[in-house]
Amino acid sequence: MKISHETDVPEKEVPGRFLRWVSAEGVELDAKYLSCCIMRVLPGETVQPAHSHPDGEELLYFIHGEGKVYVDGEIRPVRAGSLALFEQGSIHMVRNSGKEEMKVVCFFAPRTKLSEYVFHEDVDFDSGTEITD
Repeated sequence: MKISHETDVPEKEVPGRFLRWVSAEGVELDAKYLSCCIMRVLPGETVQPAHSHPDGEELLYFIHGEGKVYVDGEIRPVRAGSLALFEQGSIHMVRNSGKEEMKVVCFFAPRTKLSEYVFHEDVDFDSGTEITD
């Protein structure tokens, strides 16, 4: 058994967010079939650019804050306790529309890394349609 703490892994700043790859190739918790990162999004920030995962899917668990997710042209609200599944190939972004930092646990299967993302620079978050359930 391996146990780690998120602060054992260096945080990387990328556009609109901060990432700690807590389970990935080259870190202590190097899972065979999945990867996981902790994402922080500051108030008013949007994950940039829109991106997709052509070889897998991503499951987000929102543990703090509130905001919105953009998935293939639809925008839906999220808050602490929400889960969002980005299916294989779906174009997505996250926005913190709240007043507090948003913290999200991102699970990827099969495992992935930033260099395997496909970026969609031409997709704008605000071009989506707001859906309220």
